Amino acid sequence: MILLINGVFNGLAIVLCVSALILGFGASYLVWQKALKNKSRKIITEAETEAEVIKKEKILQAKERFLQLKAEHEKVINDRNNKIALSESRLKQKELTLSQKIEESQRKKNETEAIRENLTSQLELVEKKNEELARLHRQQVDQLEAISGFSAEEAKNHLIESLKEEAKTGAMSYINEILDEAKMTANKEARRIVLQTIQRVAAEVAIENAVTVFHIESDEIKGRIIGREGRNIRALEAATGVEIIVDDTPEAIVLSAFDPVRREIARLALHQLVTDGRIHPARIEEIVEKTRKQVEDEILEVGKRTAIDLGIHGLHPELVRLIGKMKYRSSYGQNLLMHSREVANLSAIMAAELGLNPKLAKRAGLLHDIGKVPDDEPELPHAVLGMKVAEKYKEKPEICNAIGAHHDETEMTTLIAPIVQVCDAISGARPGARREVVESYIKRLKELESLALQYPGVMKTYAIQAGRELRVIVGAEKVTDKEAENLSFEIARKIQNEMTYPGQIKITVIRETRAVNYAK
Repeated sequence: MILLINGVFNGLAIVLCVSALILGFGASYLVWQKALKNKSRKIITEAETEAEVIKKEKILQAKERFLQLKAEHEKVINDRNNKIALSESRLKQKELTLSQKIEESQRKKNETEAIRENLTSQLELVEKKNEELARLHRQQVDQLEAISGFSAEEAKNHLIESLKEEAKTGAMSYINEILDEAKMTANKEARRIVLQTIQRVAAEVAIENAVTVFHIESDEIKGRIIGREGRNIRALEAATGVEIIVDDTPEAIVLSAFDPVRREIARLALHQLVTDGRIHPARIEEIVEKTRKQVEDEILEVGKRTAIDLGIHGLHPELVRLIGKMKYRSSYGQNLLMHSREVANLSAIMAAELGLNPKLAKRAGLLHDIGKVPDDEPELPHAVLGMKVAEKYKEKPEICNAIGAHHDETEMTTLIAPIVQVCDAISGARPGARREVVESYIKRLKELESLALQYPGVMKTYAIQAGRELRVIVGAEKVTDKEAENLSFEIARKIQNEMTYPGQIKITVIRETRAVNYAK
């Protein structure tokens, strides 16, 4: 019984617990639902407020954008209206101008018609007068024929013959007077033109020499230029073909070579080497090659500047380069570029005095010695070679003839040719302008170099020490040591047999092998 009662109480307790739990869950659910609704309502209120703010901002932005677009549209419309108004004003102006031109044209047309009518009436009057004059002339001719007994044709022929004889007599007398006067004044006028031309052009006279003095700051640099066991100076001489004389002269090194281009390359290369401070055979060859390109650029620039100074245009680029090379060439010791410039100016002045084309004469004077410049120097007179060069580069026939005929190698066919010939003689005849000895000396050295170049395997030849030594550089892969010895002997024997020279000539054949690689 007691157990039963305990079981009932336990069951009731469980039921009460479950009921309390359910009531607690329900009450908490109701509270949570109420809180959730309050929170949702608050979020919705905030969202609506924020949406309203965003809406107002967007509306404001839309209004601003609308106003901006409206302003831009109004500006475009105003610009377009302005352009239309401007176009309309231009059209009105053109219409007004066209109307004025039409009125002017109509007025001129009316005036022309009036003039035409007036001319027509005058022509009719002139025709009537001509008919009357012809009738009177026929009457006079008939009367004269009846009086003289000659027909009109016979009288005319008789009159012509008598006039011919009278005119011939008068003409011969006049011609004789002109010839006598020309003989009296020709020499005087020619001397006047030549003297006036010489006075108006006075170019500098400078004799080209064969040495250049290179100044250095101190004698310590001489040792660096010579190098260990003379390596540097030998490399420099081999690369430039110039003899470098290092003696006891204080602060000076002498560069000796008959070719001014070689001396200039050696001088500039030596200056760069001394300035840089790095002097060794590889650096020397690099600097010499770079300097050679610089000299080529300078030659082209000198040619352009000379043509501009003289007012000569339209020259072929190769002719411009040859003109630039004249700076480093000499004619019997006279600088070829200065000589050619002087001849050009003399020719222009003389042509102007004689009433000929001065520009054509100046062009021919500048190019007259162009045949002395090419390095190959074939067995042709320089005048003929220059004429062929000018023909090759499309110069005018008058200029080509003046170049070829200035030493009488070809026949003169234009009046420019004798002017160039005379001006060439004037320029070369100035006291101290030329020396025959220098020209023959340079020619002998060039022949000496050309003779050695004929042998196979020879790459370069340099005549140094005033022609007392000939250095021959051969390719190591083409000539062996034994062949180099034989080559030196053969060149010496050929020089003995074919050339005339004072003293003795030393032939040095240089064969050098180099191995070069680069570490990368």
